Amino acid sequence: MGNKFLQARAVSAVDMAQSWSRAMVMAETRGPGDMENAMRRLEARYGVPWRTFWALRYRPPKSICADIWLGLQGAHAAELKRQMRKLQHDIEITKAIAGPGDSVVAEAQALVAADEGKA
Repeated sequence: MGNKFLQARAVSAVDMAQSWSRAMVMAETRGPGDMENAMRRLEARYGVPWRTFWALRYRPPKSICADIWLGLQGAHAAELKRQMRKLQHDIEITKAIAGPGDSVVAEAQALVAADEGKA
């Protein structure tokens, strides 16, 4: 069998950029056939060209420019913060409906607290 399955693979800058891009596009997509529109909405929101998202998805480069990588990194961090704010808003709504002692509210609050402790 060999040791090739146990060898650690170094994560490259392109791999990280692809991962960020994929996560952001999937979170933005509204359904089947909306992939390119999602890429364009992300471009309008964060300033990262939609062709960058397209290229990372369909034709990954061998290397990536630092300005594009840093732009994607910043956009991904901003998107995570936006998602966390949405989660906190949903927690407040659920707390108002179900009450503060609900198990779902407690789990979601624990998730937010863990993320704030990590930051």
